Amino acid sequence: MSLAIFIVANITNLIYINNLKTLILGSLILGILNVFFKPILIFFTLPLSIMTLGLFILIINGVVLYLVSFLVSGFEIQSFGKAFLAAIFLTILGAFINWIVKD
Repeated sequence: MSLAIFIVANITNLIYINNLKTLILGSLILGILNVFFKPILIFFTLPLSIMTLGLFILIINGVVLYLVSFLVSGFEIQSFGKAFLAAIFLTILGAFINWIVKD
């Protein structure tokens, strides 16, 4: 995930990262939120996710990523729209990296 965040931050202007320590801490916090907080959000928004055929999950990814920018100083996303776009890029890039690295 750190590699995907690093690539999105350097190619696009959606995420600003101060240094390597901030990148690693942001990735760690994002992973923790994805494990503990994201399933709760998905559970409570399940009817909306079903009505949108799962596309609402992308908004949840944007919310979680935007939350990381509030929790980690030096990991900055200026608006929810940029967090949403960055979450889409991270999802695509993460899937591509997993496809390349798979055993």
